[in-house]
Amino acid sequence: MQREAHWTCKLYMPQYRGTPGPKRGSGWVGEWGWGGYGGLLPSGRLGFSSLLVLQDKWEQIVGQDSTLEIFQHITLMTLDTIMKCAFSHEGSVQLDRKYKSYIQAVEDLNDLVFSRVRNIFHQNDIIYRVSSNGCRANSACKLAHDHTDQVIKSRRSQLQDEEELEKLKKKRRLDFLDILLFARMENGKGLSDKDLRAEVDTFMFEGHDTTASGISWIFYALATNPEHQQRCRKEIQSLLGDGASITWNDLDKMPYTTMCIKEALRIYPPVPGVSRELSSPVTFPDGRSLPKGIHVMLSFYGLHHNPNVWQNPEVFDPSRFAPGSSRHSHSFLPFSGGARNCIGKQFAMNELKVAVALTLLRFELLPDPTRVPIPIPRIVLKSKNGIHLHLKKLQ
Repeated sequence: MQREAHWTCKLYMPQYRGTPGPKRGSGWVGEWGWGGYGGLLPSGRLGFSSLLVLQDKWEQIVGQDSTLEIFQHITLMTLDTIMKCAFSHEGSVQLDRKYKSYIQAVEDLNDLVFSRVRNIFHQNDIIYRVSSNGCRANSACKLAHDHTDQVIKSRRSQLQDEEELEKLKKKRRLDFLDILLFARMENGKGLSDKDLRAEVDTFMFEGHDTTASGISWIFYALATNPEHQQRCRKEIQSLLGDGASITWNDLDKMPYTTMCIKEALRIYPPVPGVSRELSSPVTFPDGRSLPKGIHVMLSFYGLHHNPNVWQNPEVFDPSRFAPGSSRHSHSFLPFSGGARNCIGKQFAMNELKVAVALTLLRFELLPDPTRVPIPIPRIVLKSKNGIHLHLKKLQ
């Protein structure tokens, strides 16, 4: 959801610095037209096979009458989704054990980048490179890059097949990776391997980890606010019935569910903060100023919990996002804002809506009072002790 993934590896290992991230308006990312959430099936339904695999797995587990740590399960599901939607992947990430090493590498990078910025000695690249954390970061980056390279290599190989090229020509919209592979820069040359990897790294990482955080915390918020959960369920049932199908148009017809999703994103922003370099001086109302060129940390978590911005900020109140409600345009920033806001925010919101809608039709979400999650800031918002829920299958 935020574009911090490649920055992460650039922070760890200096050889990655200076490579580009996604650019808006470039013609090859800013004006992308890839197929969206699973594409539209011939019947007009949204593809949600990854979510169904997860729910089938949960149905087998909930019979054991125990709590479930949902974050790891949802992370595999969102990785499965982005692999299918953006990278033409066939098969199921959730059923293939080899992807767990990539998930672990991403988790390690989340922890390591946070610890590095808090250690003044590790700001020096040479010192960090020889430190134990630097060695771990190098290994994790290599594993993540090996995964990315394999995805690119596999798709390139497929595109050598004439039959696959014919299928590609018939697509209504290209997948994200296909756009990159066929892209041409202003000089007519294709993307270098380094640039291609940078783009795929970013979308691979941010296309699944932040969304997994968002879905997990939304489920927890609904579990701890059962009256709102039930109201969402009734809205979804009236719209979808048994949930056998869900269309693009349906996603715009669940206003209360959308309000609850936004309120959960306010309390638990998937990306709690971002770092930016000032391109010009900034002067505050009290006269203090910051010079051009310095790095600043913007805390979305602090903004969303600021009582001067939000009345009773710790209270879950979806009415804050009711149609017609007024608020400052930059008081709610789950996807950042300005020129470098999240390029995948529409994709993310659609995925959140589908996950919430179809899950509430199959399960009642209940909290585990013995294991209340403790939010901790990383690149994405995690819980120190996991996010544990009781899942009760609905008849």
